[in-house]
Amino acid sequence: MLKTINISHIFVLDQDEALDFYVNKLGLEVSADQDLGDMRWLTVSVPGEPGRQILLEKPGPPSTDENAAEQIRELITKGASGFNVGFTTDDCRKTYQTLKERGVEFTDEPTERPYGIDCGGRDPFGNHFRIVQFPR
Repeated sequence: MLKTINISHIFVLDQDEALDFYVNKLGLEVSADQDLGDMRWLTVSVPGEPGRQILLEKPGPPSTDENAAEQIRELITKGASGFNVGFTTDDCRKTYQTLKERGVEFTDEPTERPYGIDCGGRDPFGNHFRIVQFPR
């Protein structure tokens, strides 16, 4: 049986810009940055959580053909990629303020929800993420 999720992915249009955003603004760390010849394998993870990585994937070969890659780029640019990744924090309001000061764009301010306090933002490409503080 399956045990864990170790990698999920987000399509990005520029891996260097994505690296800057996810590492220098959100505070994630690089897990892998390797040239595989036909693609750059670039993953990031929450510090201390290397077993769960996010692949910052540029649409294109080998996973998609050029026609599909172009359609994916158009959807990302329109912000139609939907919810991509969720993070947890011990203090949603403080995290929101810190990230906002770093220039992160938020779509939702911290809000009380039945499951905790959460807020939402997006990366430079339009991919949505959420940050939640679960009740203690």
